[in-house]
Amino acid sequence: MPARILIVEDEEPLTLLLRYNLEAAGYVVECAARWDEAELKLRENVPDLVVLDWMLPGISGIELCRRLRAQPATAQLPIVMLTARGEESERVRGLSTGADDYVVKPFSVPELLARIGALLRRAKPERVAAILSAGDIEVDRERRRVFRDGREIELGPTEFRLLEYLMESPGRVFSREQLLDGVWGRDVYIDERTVDVHVGRLRKALSAAREPDPIRTVRGSGYSFDEQYGKDIQKNG
Repeated sequence: MPARILIVEDEEPLTLLLRYNLEAAGYVVECAARWDEAELKLRENVPDLVVLDWMLPGISGIELCRRLRAQPATAQLPIVMLTARGEESERVRGLSTGADDYVVKPFSVPELLARIGALLRRAKPERVAAILSAGDIEVDRERRRVFRDGREIELGPTEFRLLEYLMESPGRVFSREQLLDGVWGRDVYIDERTVDVHVGRLRKALSAAREPDPIRTVRGSGYSFDEQYGKDIQKNG
């Protein structure tokens, strides 16, 4: 799955410009015009990176940045601060508050995209890696192919996205609602039981030769890619 980016910016023309260019670069983009709207979105689903404006209605981007750094779920979240303040003292203040990068308006969109890409490569290498692998399972994202112990696994588009999404965060338990948002998208309205159907198809395809099932069901919570799976394969191998 492409990296998810949240834009927190109250200037609508700039938001539209950023969204257009980020989506054209292959990212999944959400937007918030206020700090409280941003906090709500962050509680629902933590993105891979935040583009945060310094000046927001209500509280400043600096204060929102402080709050994000104080919460375990967002303490390591990559943050790019946008601001019209170009003085050295202000740049130091923004970075010392917890921003990972600082871009002064007006800015070059290609430069901003390059900075975002560099941050994601450092903080979320699994989001940009061409190959995902665990144990004897390998996902080639560029060729859209999956292999297990050298044998190619035939997956439908949805099952491929589901496996890719789970393997990006091994051990993390995703609820059915989170999987619907992450794999199908928020604008698609389908029953949560659809997730169970596609997980069943994925399991059947991955274990066609009676290999161990790498997908863990957490009763009452959802599904995860077993973080012990790759270790157990290496140990037993």
